[in-house]
Amino acid sequence: MVKTTHVGSLPRVQEVVDFIFAREKEQPYDQAAFDNCMTKAVDDVVARQVAAGVDIVSDGETSKISYATYVKDRYTGFDGDSPRNAPADLKLFPKFLERQAQGGGTPTYNRPMCVGEVKAKPVDDLAKDIANLKAAMQKHGASEGFMNAASPGVISLFLQNDYYPTREAYLAALADVMRAEYRAIVDAGLYLQLDCPDLALSRHMLFQDLTDAEFLKIAAGHVEALNHALEGIDPSRVRVHICWGNYEGPHVCDIDMDTVFSTLMSVGADQLLFETSNPRHAHEWTVFRDRVSEIPDSKILVPGVVDTTTNFVEHPQLVAERIAKFTNIVGADRVIAGSDCGFGTFAGFGAVDPDIAYAKLGSLSEGAKLESA
Repeated sequence: MVKTTHVGSLPRVQEVVDFIFAREKEQPYDQAAFDNCMTKAVDDVVARQVAAGVDIVSDGETSKISYATYVKDRYTGFDGDSPRNAPADLKLFPKFLERQAQGGGTPTYNRPMCVGEVKAKPVDDLAKDIANLKAAMQKHGASEGFMNAASPGVISLFLQNDYYPTREAYLAALADVMRAEYRAIVDAGLYLQLDCPDLALSRHMLFQDLTDAEFLKIAAGHVEALNHALEGIDPSRVRVHICWGNYEGPHVCDIDMDTVFSTLMSVGADQLLFETSNPRHAHEWTVFRDRVSEIPDSKILVPGVVDTTTNFVEHPQLVAERIAKFTNIVGADRVIAGSDCGFGTFAGFGAVDPDIAYAKLGSLSEGAKLESA
């Protein structure tokens, strides 16, 4: 039986969004009410995942402003705002970029710079998130769950360095401070998911002027920092997600999967999540077929078999066909069906209607059943 999961974030209800942005804007809010709201919302998103047939569930990243910038709420050293750099593909189509920005097609949120030493704050946000997810899993009968955490590389992508002497020093500091968060998630009995769009997206976002070879050296440094942070953690309890950006756009500047394949395989995580529904990358299942000898036996492939940027609900038969491409390569026991990216990457922002997001997860489950049969 092919199991099902997704990348992590799910649409947040308005009450959650209002609380998150009250905190984001440093407006007064009631902490007890905030906590109660998050507990209730996590309970609901887990219940909806279970109802949709998802086997490995998450808390939907409910309490987080985004998958990367949430770290400013848990660690010191961040303030001000980082420079914005539009992806290279959108720069090639400026009228489309302008339309996206004016039409609310891009999220607005703070991206502070690193301006001081990165250290853990005396907050219990992570403990609350873990408790909420585990309680909801127990209540609704979900036996497996995962929790997202930012990788050192993606933090450095969105919260840029203006304090440490070099990029390498910044990555090392981030790896040291994130280690405890990673360990806490695994020690709680959850899978740890590292979000690493820096291994693909950052090629056409932050490192546009480099060659592919030069970028791969940068990416290798990111992996080195991440693997350092993961030392002592069982790789079978770790998932890593890479993507080329969870946005509708031309994506004509995306680096090829074939180019970053070895980088992906070098991460100390056994479950590999990647996009295959994105029409710019749907053909790249052949990379895994043609380079199967380079995939370690311990690796489990988690291809995205439903898209997260459109409101089409994929037919279960199409989902089954997408899954079959990978089960035919490594076997059904080494494939988990997933989504291309998150459905709620940023709080209050998402291209997919919330109810349609869960309909997509339901189709994902039905497709996995078809392929398993």
